Amino acid sequence: MASQSLPVSRLVKVTVQLNPQAAQAPALNQMLILGTSDTITITERWRLYSSITEVGDDFGDSAPEYLAAALWFEQVPQPSQLYIGRYASGEGSGGDTQSGSKGQLIGGPLSPTQQALSNFTGITAGSFHIQFNQGNPAADITSVDLSDVTNLNGVAAAITSAMAGAVVCTWNSVYNRFELMNTVEGPTSTISFASAPTGSGTDLSALMGLRSTTPGAFLSEGIDPETPVQAAILFDNLLGQRWFGLAYATAAPIAIQDSEVLAVAAFIEASDNYHFFGVTTQDANTLLSTSTTDLASMLKAAQYTRTAIQFSSTNAYAAVSMLARILTTDYTQQNSTITLMYKQEPGIVPEQLNTTQATVLESKNCNSFAAYNNDTAIIQDGVTCAGAPMYIDTQLIAVNYATSVQSAVFGRLYGSNKVGQDDAGTHQLVTDIEAVSAQFVLNGALAPGVWDGPGFGSLNTGDYMPKGYYVFAPPVATQNSTDRANRISVPIQVAAKLKGAIQKVNIAITLGD
Repeated sequence: MASQSLPVSRLVKVTVQLNPQAAQAPALNQMLILGTSDTITITERWRLYSSITEVGDDFGDSAPEYLAAALWFEQVPQPSQLYIGRYASGEGSGGDTQSGSKGQLIGGPLSPTQQALSNFTGITAGSFHIQFNQGNPAADITSVDLSDVTNLNGVAAAITSAMAGAVVCTWNSVYNRFELMNTVEGPTSTISFASAPTGSGTDLSALMGLRSTTPGAFLSEGIDPETPVQAAILFDNLLGQRWFGLAYATAAPIAIQDSEVLAVAAFIEASDNYHFFGVTTQDANTLLSTSTTDLASMLKAAQYTRTAIQFSSTNAYAAVSMLARILTTDYTQQNSTITLMYKQEPGIVPEQLNTTQATVLESKNCNSFAAYNNDTAIIQDGVTCAGAPMYIDTQLIAVNYATSVQSAVFGRLYGSNKVGQDDAGTHQLVTDIEAVSAQFVLNGALAPGVWDGPGFGSLNTGDYMPKGYYVFAPPVATQNSTDRANRISVPIQVAAKLKGAIQKVNIAITLGD
């Protein structure tokens, strides 16, 4: 019998508590490409990729999503991740025009042992029970002969044949599973899990991983078509600030109409979450000064600051490359901020523009990747649809600066037992804002200069700001009682001087004897 003893904690009690991690900052370097290929199911909605190889494994090398992703991943420096999302409209894998999405049964992954061809070739009368397309009764699929198949693609083809083309079965070698998909679209395009046949025949439902009890198996029912702006709203709700850049990847016979692009741009401009929309136009009317109804002209008229458009006669997704170049900016590094002017677009054929055409594009705030007669090609002009002074880099600096300040202050409140509602507590918040501001001086976004905005605190219009920023908070004693009772801080004001950038130069040279 063990001897009795007193616990040490009776005298010395120690508890351990780990500090909570601050909330994650918005992912302002992440891109979302929305496409209509049925590779990604409506149930999944999105996948995250870290290489073009992964995208090619899923989509092949000719899908619009792959072509757009290639421009993303081949930029220098190379982005590390890419979201690809699915919306229910446009072109399916067979090139047909959809009216929504198609119902799908995604089988569970099969182990190497379960994938052995010998499991299938001994079956001459395979069968399973299934229901597909709303209103159709469930029935047995029978007489599936697998004795002559030479691979799992052959198994899938035999299933497709047995279902008389109403449902297409494929073997997905990337995810090691069988997938069944209806050939009709919309909310009536349904499909059930498979089960053992009610009649005769060798059961294939378990062998193929198509049962409801198979780990990893799931259904994706067809839905009505979505507009591009409905998809943008959905992904804003679904992923929030996990994505920043947005582009669409669709192909003929479905193309996003100009009115739909304008609707998406309007949503992006108004969204509480920060996003930036990249648009490519191939409309030759963009090059005409007489045209006022082309997409670039309409986006300019709307003065959108969170949308940028690029003209490319050869690539429908060129704007993805433009965004890839600037979204890789690391604002924590020294001298890391860039302009888009003079940068490269790997994979994009330069436009052979004459001076008139280049001037027209510039007047419409439409970017391009243009060839120059010194054997170079550059992005010009790196502007949003609102045009100068709202360059793309300026907009992104503003967003990154604002969200960095927001995250720093939130982190202070979240990680502290209490931030006092006094001058000392306010000073903590001011210190956090100044630390962020100093980092943006270090990365080249901000710089010392003359302040030409309205004055506040001790800062007056025309004053020189030696640090490049000025943060002011009034004494807590001046705060009104209502704000104090509601635990609201005194208003904090920040003046920050953008460093700006030189993109064009005029030089006058006088030579004398």
